[in-house]
Amino acid sequence: MARTGRIAFGRMEAVSFGRPAAAAVVEEVERVAARRVFVMASGTLERETDEIDKLRQALGDRVAGTFSAMGAHTPRGDVIAAADAARVVDADLIVTFGGGSVTDGAKAVGLCLANDIQTPDAMDMLRTRAGPDGKPLPPAFKPSTVRQISVPTTLSAGEFSALSGVTDERSHKKELFTHPSIMPLAVVLDPTAARHTPEWLFLSTGIRAVDHCVEGVSSGEAHAFGDAQGLQGLSLLARGLPRVKADPDDIAARLDCQMGAWMSMGPLASGVPMGASHGIGYVLGAAFGIPHGHTSCIMLPAVMRWNKTVNAARQALVSGAMADVPGAASDDAGDKLDAFIAGLEMPRSLGAVDIGPEHFQSIAEQAMGTPWVPRNPRPIGGPEDVVKILELAA
Repeated sequence: MARTGRIAFGRMEAVSFGRPAAAAVVEEVERVAARRVFVMASGTLERETDEIDKLRQALGDRVAGTFSAMGAHTPRGDVIAAADAARVVDADLIVTFGGGSVTDGAKAVGLCLANDIQTPDAMDMLRTRAGPDGKPLPPAFKPSTVRQISVPTTLSAGEFSALSGVTDERSHKKELFTHPSIMPLAVVLDPTAARHTPEWLFLSTGIRAVDHCVEGVSSGEAHAFGDAQGLQGLSLLARGLPRVKADPDDIAARLDCQMGAWMSMGPLASGVPMGASHGIGYVLGAAFGIPHGHTSCIMLPAVMRWNKTVNAARQALVSGAMADVPGAASDDAGDKLDAFIAGLEMPRSLGAVDIGPEHFQSIAEQAMGTPWVPRNPRPIGGPEDVVKILELAA
């Protein structure tokens, strides 16, 4: 565990939980005196529920426009389309309502507006690259001035970070954009709104949040502040996700999951890097269209098993934070995670999502270029090591 460090607290001002989304959003909008609110919503929520209508009605004439066409994994083209629409109405605040792709999209929209970026290719100037030490090295650009309020309906928890993952359609690679100014101003956790989320999406993004907790606690750069949040978040998720699967109307369980997802970002937000599960997951999502939650379901147990030779004591903390998991072969963290994911009926192998060994070398080479693989707790010397992890997940 790291004995020295620096934790930089983000620019989020408030988290509201357990209240109806529309009312809580109005309070936050009034607090910042926004007058031209641009709503970015999940297309499914817009088409199939009344949640977005309730939000628009509550905001009244403060709604300047709505965008509900953000694709999965946040394609650059959709970011530009949303930025164009927000620019036309001179938006002074963005409210997102939906999953991680919408949340990340709004963060990138803020940067596009601030830097007058109007084409997908021009987004190259925003791209974060790895520095000499492997840490993300953002370029110099103007900070976002159009802030964001987020109402998440999944558990990926990107709303609690100053990171935005955007897919470059030219290369089918997901790239990281980061700046302190893109962290949402406020987050509203409404467990009743999350009832509209399909079961597979809610549960699998819950495993994405578990992945944040586990890789944060297991990191060679972990510290006590991140551990406190990661372990409590893991405990809440380990109890809450099975309850939601057993009873989708268990609102208390959904709120436990939302609170656990919030805490899952504690390690990352306080400077602890993620590892190979996240890095490989970036490639599986962008290149193969595998949902983020499913990438964690597939990769996390395998990464834990590969890492155990260097962080067994850290993994024991993970195992201890999870309640008794039915079907686990042992108290080994990798075994517990695999059994837990099986109990939620999520995919647990690359074969389950039709990715065969013929793709492993390409995946491994791309994963080496992600921000997280170079900071995995067990050093990854090259693509050949990533292939070994992929073989464990086959």
